[in-house]
Amino acid sequence: MKKTGLIILIFLSVLQFSTMAQTSNTSQKQVKFVIHTEYGDMKGVLYNETPKHRDNFVKLAKSGFFDGLLFHRVIQNFMIQGGDPDSRNAKPGQRLGSGGPNYTIDAEFNPSLIHKKGAMAAARTPDQMNPKKASSGSQFYIVQGRKFSAGQMEQMAPGKYNADQKKIYETLGGYPPLDGAYTVFGEITEGLDVIDKIAAVQKDASDRPLKDVKMMVKIIE
Repeated sequence: MKKTGLIILIFLSVLQFSTMAQTSNTSQKQVKFVIHTEYGDMKGVLYNETPKHRDNFVKLAKSGFFDGLLFHRVIQNFMIQGGDPDSRNAKPGQRLGSGGPNYTIDAEFNPSLIHKKGAMAAARTPDQMNPKKASSGSQFYIVQGRKFSAGQMEQMAPGKYNADQKKIYETLGGYPPLDGAYTVFGEITEGLDVIDKIAAVQKDASDRPLKDVKMMVKIIE
């Protein structure tokens, strides 16, 4: 009986510690950031539910990694993409999108974090060469998307979305086909119009803006 009681006591202690750790993670203050562009500023937050991506973004931003890089791929009603170190001082017409810091980040999928307008997610290589869907170490995209009706979403993914998520896609918009395939790790909370401005610029056949759209990324302390 004493041994059984000890085992139960240890189990309860472990359970309590696990619960406290989860509560601490979800209640942790969100990291804020700002992306400066000539079209305006985009302010946002990084999600604590994706700690590997959050910490990596903070590390790169604080080191100045993103400063001077381009939004090198923009597609209207879809997204704007940047974070390729090869885009710094890139020549006009140079193909971009393959650069990075020579490491990847494990996927951190979370069904509560969706590709709504303003969502920030990690780019990655295709499934054929990346079956675990690991993220690029630095390249990210910000969703512009479009509005989807509840009926369209139910056709695409029956039973996948709750009522609140359907309402977001109906009213704010986004790009639900990417949900569960790319890690969403933050969102733009101010400056959604800047996404629209950048997505609307003239671009070449590779979706690179004809006039460079540079970024500066700062963590707001």
